[in-house]
Amino acid sequence: VTVECDAIPTAETLTANDNCGDATVTFEEEITNSTCDNSYTLTRIWTAADACGNETVHSQSITVQDTTAPTFNEALPTDVTVECDAIPTAETLTANDNCGDATVTFEEEITNSTCDNSYTLTRTWTAADACGNETVHSQSITVQDTTAPTFNEALPTDVTVECDAVPTAETLTANDNCGDATVTFEEEITNGACVGDYIIERTWIASDACGNETLHIQIITVQDTTAPTLLTPLDDNITAYCDDVPGVPELVFEDSCSNNISVSFNEDSNQSNELEDYSIVRTWTVTDDCGNVATFTQNINVEISNTITAFDANRCVLDSEFDLFELLSGDYSTDGTWTVVSGDAIIDGSVFDPSSVDVGIYTFMYSITESTCPAEVEVNVTIDDDCVVLPCGAEDVVISKTVTANGDSFNEFFTISGVEDCGFVVELQIFNRWGAEIYKNNNYQNDWNGDAHGSSVGNSGKVPTGTYYYIINLKNSGLKPFAGPIYVATDK
Repeated sequence: VTVECDAIPTAETLTANDNCGDATVTFEEEITNSTCDNSYTLTRIWTAADACGNETVHSQSITVQDTTAPTFNEALPTDVTVECDAIPTAETLTANDNCGDATVTFEEEITNSTCDNSYTLTRTWTAADACGNETVHSQSITVQDTTAPTFNEALPTDVTVECDAVPTAETLTANDNCGDATVTFEEEITNGACVGDYIIERTWIASDACGNETLHIQIITVQDTTAPTLLTPLDDNITAYCDDVPGVPELVFEDSCSNNISVSFNEDSNQSNELEDYSIVRTWTVTDDCGNVATFTQNINVEISNTITAFDANRCVLDSEFDLFELLSGDYSTDGTWTVVSGDAIIDGSVFDPSSVDVGIYTFMYSITESTCPAEVEVNVTIDDDCVVLPCGAEDVVISKTVTANGDSFNEFFTISGVEDCGFVVELQIFNRWGAEIYKNNNYQNDWNGDAHGSSVGNSGKVPTGTYYYIINLKNSGLKPFAGPIYVATDK
C-alpha cells in the first residue's frame, strides 16, 4: 500500500498451519528512509516455520508519504484599511501538521503610494512541515493618512488694538497623528483711512506629509484713537519773577502711530500795567494723522517782586560744605550776592563749609540788586558738635575714692582718669555733708587736694577731714553726670 504518514496501518498478526504439526510465525519490520522525515518505505516480513525448518515468507511494502500541508491554529487576520496611526500589530500565528511539527515564518512588505503615510502593507505567514508542504496566508493592510494636523498652542483670537499695541505674531507648532507637521505663516495688511487704521490678517497653515492641512486665521483690527503725547517736560503752572519769565520752551511731541503731527501755538497775557502781577497762558494744540487732538497748556503767574522763602538750618562741625541756596525756596534770580552778616565765617560764592568755623550761630544774607525786582533775605545756620562721637563710655571713667593731701605722694589729688584721650571737658563740683558747695571748676585738671571756697575750711585753707560729695559732668560726652562720696583727709 501507499499511505499518508498519519495513516500507516497496524501490522497484522499472522498465524500458520503445517501439515505435520505446529508452525511458528516471526515478524520483522524495516524502514528505508527517503527524502524527508515523513517520507520513507516500511517493509514488513512474516516468516512461518515448521519443526523441520520449512519456511513460508510473506513481505508487505508500505510506501509512506507526506503530501498534506500544515493548518493554522488561529483565526487568520483579514484585509483592512486603516489610518496611519492605527496599524494593527502583526498577529503571532502557529500551525499544526498531521505528521509532526510545523514552523511558521512571517514576512512584511511595504508598497509605497503617493505620500509617506499612504502605502500598502502586505503581511505573509507561511506554515511549513518537515517535507516542505506549505500553507500560506497573506493579509493586505491599506494604510492611509486622511487626518489633518492639530495645533499645539492656544490659537490667537481676533482682537481690536491701538496702533502702538499690535501683538507680536505667535509662533505656532503642530502635531500630526502619523509624523511630523510643518507650520507656515503669512501676514497681509489692508490699509484704512489713515496711517494708524488698518487690518492685519494672519494665517497659520499646519501641513503633514500627505498634504492634509489645518488653517487658522486671526484678524487684528488696528485703530488710532490716542492723541499725541508730550515728550519734553512741561511745568503746567509756574510762578516767575517779573525779570525771570521763562521763554517759550521748545516742546517735542510724539504720536504712537504717525510722524505726521501738526502743532499750533498761542500765547495770551492779561498784563494791564508794569506794577501789578499778571499771568501768561501758553497753549499748544497738537493733531495727528488720524485727527486725534491734544491740548497742552502752561500757566505763568508773573510777580512784580521776587518772592524768596528762607529756612534756617543746623549743621555739625564735621559736615561737608553745602550750597546756601539749599536754604531758599521760591522763584528768584540766582545772580544775586551772598554776604556774611554775623559770625566769623568765610563763604565761597554761595558755598559755606561748616568744618571751617567754630560752634555757634552764623547769619548770611542773599541780595538781588541788579534787577527790576530787587530782594533781600537772611538765613541763620547753627553749627553744633552733636555729630562728634568720642570713643569713650561710662565704663571707662575711673574716679578717686580718697584724697589724702598729706605729702606722701599717694592720693594727693582728686582724679578723674580713663578719659584723657576722649577730648572731654571735665566740670567738677564738690559739696560738704550739708550740701554746701566748697569747690567748683568748669575745666578741672585733676589738681584738687582739699582746697575750698567759702568759710568751710580747715588748716591752711583746706577742708576738714571727712566725707564729701562730688558731681562730675563730662561736657559733650553724651554721658550722664557722675555723683558719689569722696573721703578727704587733710591732716598730716
